[in-house]
Amino acid sequence: MLLEVENLNVYYGAIHALQGVSFNVEEGEIVTLIGANGAGKSTTLRTISGLLRSRTGHVKFKGMDISMMPAQQIVRLGASHVPEGRKIFSPLTVRENLLMGAFTRTDQTEIQRSMDRVFSSFPRLKERINQAGGTLSGGEQQMLATGRGMMSRPTLLMMDEPSMGLSPILVEEIFSIIKEINAAGTSILLVEQNASMALSISHRAYVLETGRIVLSGSAKEIAENPQVKSAYLGI
Repeated sequence: MLLEVENLNVYYGAIHALQGVSFNVEEGEIVTLIGANGAGKSTTLRTISGLLRSRTGHVKFKGMDISMMPAQQIVRLGASHVPEGRKIFSPLTVRENLLMGAFTRTDQTEIQRSMDRVFSSFPRLKERINQAGGTLSGGEQQMLATGRGMMSRPTLLMMDEPSMGLSPILVEEIFSIIKEINAAGTSILLVEQNASMALSISHRAYVLETGRIVLSGSAKEIAENPQVKSAYLGI
């Protein structure tokens, strides 16, 4: 098992944001967490990546307990987080932003190879390599945030709302690239409001409601569930 999450209970002050959350991701999978705003999806990713701490339970990655590890050490192990809202470094160029994603690495030849792979997935970034990140369009900034996440050569890429604010054409492009990243060997843990699109590319899914997982199954099973259709797919 690549990622095992067991019995997470996370609080923001008195607010019980995650209530006994448990799930897993196997190697090679795309797993989606769906749910309404405030359900705990982003909190789950932030806890896995070491930005928040759970009062109970544990997170295991590649068989190691990473529950108390600092975030940079978790990146070194191979788990990378593409945060909600992109969080790129606006004054830095595209190249400089990508190099920030390789901060745990020292082999310059390998770093350049990773950058070439990013440019292969996102040719527009290569065209804008010396442009400041803050001057890119929303879609290009999402590409840059994803590319930065890829620069650490992750075995698990956690993506938080990659389609937020993008046009339908760009949404399709981003999801197509997520599939390509997965096909090249990277497992994906995806948090996404566009449940229909997320389920269409995922192997399995979990539904979060007010900090609890209330449904789990194959992406097909979740997509065909009447409650999910009504609440998240607009059917």
